[in-house]
Order: sequence, then structure tokens, then C-alpha cells
Amino acid sequence: MPLILGTNSIKDTGFNVSNSLRFNSASSDYLYQTHGTPTNAKKYTISTWLKTSTLGSSQRYLGYNGGSDWFVVGATGANKITYTEVLSDTTIGSLTPTAVSRDTSAWLNIVIAYDSTQGTEANRVKYYSNGVQITSFSASTYPSQNQDSYINSGNPFLLGAYGTNGSPEQLFNGYLSEFVFIDGTAYDQTSFGEFDEDSGIWKPIDVSGLTFGNNGFYLPFENSGALGQDDSGNGNNFTVNNLTSIDQSTDTCTNNFATLNVLDGNLGNSTFSEGNLRFNSEDGANKCWMRSTIGVSSGKWYFEAKVQTAGNNCAIGISDRPSPDFNSTELGAGAYDYSYQSANSGNKYNNGSQSSYGDTYTDDDIVSCALDLDNLKVYFGKNGTWQNSGNPTNGTNPAFTITAPSLTNHGFYFFCLGDLTGANNVIWLANFGSPAFAISSGNSDGNGYGNFEYSVPSGYYALNTKNLAEYG
Repeated sequence: MPLILGTNSIKDTGFNVSNSLRFNSASSDYLYQTHGTPTNAKKYTISTWLKTSTLGSSQRYLGYNGGSDWFVVGATGANKITYTEVLSDTTIGSLTPTAVSRDTSAWLNIVIAYDSTQGTEANRVKYYSNGVQITSFSASTYPSQNQDSYINSGNPFLLGAYGTNGSPEQLFNGYLSEFVFIDGTAYDQTSFGEFDEDSGIWKPIDVSGLTFGNNGFYLPFENSGALGQDDSGNGNNFTVNNLTSIDQSTDTCTNNFATLNVLDGNLGNSTFSEGNLRFNSEDGANKCWMRSTIGVSSGKWYFEAKVQTAGNNCAIGISDRPSPDFNSTELGAGAYDYSYQSANSGNKYNNGSQSSYGDTYTDDDIVSCALDLDNLKVYFGKNGTWQNSGNPTNGTNPAFTITAPSLTNHGFYFFCLGDLTGANNVIWLANFGSPAFAISSGNSDGNGYGNFEYSVPSGYYALNTKNLAEYG
């Protein structure tokens, strides 16, 4: 089983990736380009790091539909990441792994190496997942010897979709990082990553020294004003469709930020978007909450959330568990749930008991949560003001003194956002440090991580794997 860069942690050493690009299918986000004459149509390599946000539907990271000629690299509805090339309605190459990919909290590296000059059929297309060559396939078709590829034959490319420019299909929901295409060389996985000597986790390496070939490109997504900029030296830049600077993320394959956990059950009709940072409870999905993908048992942690639609009542807080249902249980009903409510005069809520606490909050307000697991305290703020004269830095006037994580049912606390009403939908926008909404001021934690609207209290940190390795 390949190791994944999920809630495991790698310290801040070696090669670091600054940015990824966040795709949202509802916004028709994608990039496109048309190839020129290839260096060698019989050889190419694709490598990308990805973090998916949606399961159970066809989503393409790379694709084009030319009618009887087409290609795709992407996930199927069965959550298998497949590669297929078709020429004149005949499949010239296709690999569908037996294994499924269902982790929405982790980064995954996929490498496809095509070399039809090889004498052995199985060597003509090689598939690598997080540094391990995959050899077990539920379906496979290998190119005939010396078959020119369709992908590397002067055809258009769509990144984050399949179809054609202007008519995209099967759009991607999630993050792409370090997208590389090599024309004329079939590199193995060691040209794109290595196993970390301390943790054993597969991690990216610098690809700038590779030979890219005529059609090759390297997209690090570092230029917010030109997100399709090719840094290979070839100038094979992509045209951007509906992606803007707000879609540039610091959630990457070397520093994985928390998102909302769509794998938690009992969320009713809830929907997630914007890289699992936007939560819409929708009518009927009442009294539920969703957790962060990363839980913590020690250290001091900070996050913010913007209320887009407050409905009748919403809540922010922490819990050791997922929402147990979507009909009757509120965030704060359990012994290890602690929340701050938008209505009820801004009450706080724990173990089924409400009490007076802070101000109410509503649409467009930004609510902060500071969790101190070293001293077992939690604080809440509204639009930059800590409620009830709380001070997370010096430890005074917390909203709650909480039970130690080791004494809870699951041993960890998770940041949570909730819907406390059955009458209207609630929409939250979470910010664990790489937000999907505009920040007017810009504040980071003491390690320089995160982009928050309000100052991070001294000694508190954004919830990502770099910080987790140091303080978690």
C-alpha cells in the first residue's frame, strides 16, 4: 500500500511546494492548451499531485474529447484513477487499477510513463502511485510496439476536465499541484519524488532539471496572475478558464492543510464545494455538524470560518466525534462537544446545556476559534474581538475549560462547523489557513503559515502537517 501525504507529517526540510490550484466543478474551472509537434510521440511521462474533494463520480485531471479520438487521466465513479487513450475508436492504451482511491484528506502522486518502443508489452505503459509501481489492474490494454501516442501528438489538453474548450465535461473537484508533462522520455517515479528518510512518506522533489521535450510543461501554479504559466522553459503556457487568484492555494503536497471531512456520515442533504471548504447544510439536513480532516491531541491551534448564510442558527466549535445524526443532535449536545451559537443571544453550548457567552453573529461575519490543548481551554471570537473578554495568549476567560483529549471517547478534538436548525440551510466557509474566500488583511501564524483575516494569537498555529510535525 503506497504511503500518502495525509495527516502524517513531514518536517520542513528539503524541497517545498508553495502552491496548488483549487478546482470547483460548479464554476467550470479548467485550463487548456494545444500541443505542437512532439519530440517523440512514442514516449511521454505525466506526473501530478492531487487531493480530491469528491468521490463516486467521474472526474478528470487531464483529458480531451476529439470524438473518435480521446484520452483521459482521472477518477471513475468507482473511485479508481484510470488512464485511457483511444484512436479511431480503438483503445491503444488503458490501465484501471484494482485498488480504489478514497482519501479526501490526503495528497496522492500519480505517474504515467508511456514508451511503446519497449519489447515487453507490460513495459510500454507503467503506472506509479505514491512511489510504488502498480501491477494489479482490473482492466488493461497496452499499446502495440512503436505505437504513436494520442496524448502527445499535437492535440489539445484540458487540465481539470475532459471534453473540449468551451464544452468541458467530468470536471474535477479538488487540488492539483506540481503538474508535469514530459515529451520524448519515459521517466520512472524517482524523477518526481522520493521516500522521506524519517517518516517513509512519499514526497516531491525538484523537477526543474528534467528534459521536458517540445511539448513538455511544468505547472507549479505559483504566479497568481498567470496560473497557467509553464515553468519548464518551453513557454507552453495554459489558458485559464474561470480560475482566479483566490483559487491559488497553499494547501500542497509538502504542507497539507485541514479541510472539512466529507467522509463523515449522517450529514443529510449537505453539499461541499471549494475544495471541501464550503459547507451547505441545505434544507432538511438539520442539526448536524462536520469536522476537520485533521484532529489534534496536544498543542495550540487556530482557525476561522465565514458565515455565508446563517439560517436560523449555526454553530462553531470542537468535538471528539462526527455528527451522529442530522435530525436531533446539535454541536454541543455531547459531553465532549463545545460550541458557540449564532442565535440564542450568542450562547455557548456543552453537554446539552446552554449559557450566556457572547454576541450573536450572522451573514458575512467571521468567527474565530482558538484551541489550547496544553491548558485545556477553548476561545471564540467575532470579527477580530475575542468574546467575553477572552485572551487566548495569556489564558484568561476561556469559553470553556474542556476535558483532556485522552479522556474523551476518541482521543482527539476536531474543529467543527454546525447547523442547529431544521428550518433553513446554513452555509459556512472554513479557513484553516488556505481560504476559498478573499482575505482583506492577511495574517499568518508564528511559523509563517496560513492566510487569516485576523491576527493569530501568539503560540497558536494553523492546522497543517508542517505545524503538526512540530507541535502536534
